[in-house]
Amino acid sequence: MNNCRNCKEPVEWDYCPKCGQPAKLKRIDWQYIVQEIGEFFYANKGMIYTIRKVLISPGDSVREFLTEGRHRFIKPITFLFLTTLIYMLVAHLFNIGVEDISPVKIDMGEMLSPFAIWIMENPRYSITLIAIFVAFWLKIIFKKYGYNFFEIFILMCFVTGTVTLIDALGAIFQGITNINPTQISLYIGIIYNTWAIGQFFDKKKASSYTKAFLSYIIGALSLGIIIAIVVIIETAIK
Repeated sequence: MNNCRNCKEPVEWDYCPKCGQPAKLKRIDWQYIVQEIGEFFYANKGMIYTIRKVLISPGDSVREFLTEGRHRFIKPITFLFLTTLIYMLVAHLFNIGVEDISPVKIDMGEMLSPFAIWIMENPRYSITLIAIFVAFWLKIIFKKYGYNFFEIFILMCFVTGTVTLIDALGAIFQGITNINPTQISLYIGIIYNTWAIGQFFDKKKASSYTKAFLSYIIGALSLGIIIAIVVIIETAIK
């Protein structure tokens, strides 16, 4: 009897009873490559399905993911990661830097805080952080609906990923036309957040969309306040 090379568990048959790894790994050959390509296209199929669903009916789609079936959707954190990667590739392809996408023009040379510089140079991470703060406020404001923080965070992963794709389209437009659509993309992002979140909780109530908008604004402001506090502390230490 051999031991599993992954977890050292004794293996009697073809697969490890503890971690599921094959008792004997096959050499990488053409069949392995074909399988990898097939899995790639399967993942993209899920990606396309997810994009179509969250664009047409985001709230209903996320509820479906949470309560009915998940196999047709790409996983939400993977979706957010891939959309961010798509945006970064587009920005690199069209040579779009932070100075082109920031709605506030700031001279980096005048900033004394490394944290503030990092935030300004990595706006996609800032948007992800906003999603976490918005999820926190949604949990409070929509408490009666019974969703936990992690379920709401899944909602924000899908919403933020979709907004990132919208920003990527804006980057392509900017790269082709040299017209900066940053302000328009910002408004579209806020409108989409409000619509998607409101639809998720109760699409028939106008108050649902009002609360969604307030949650997004409060979440963004909360992050802004924390960033400001960290910058003040860093500056004071220096």
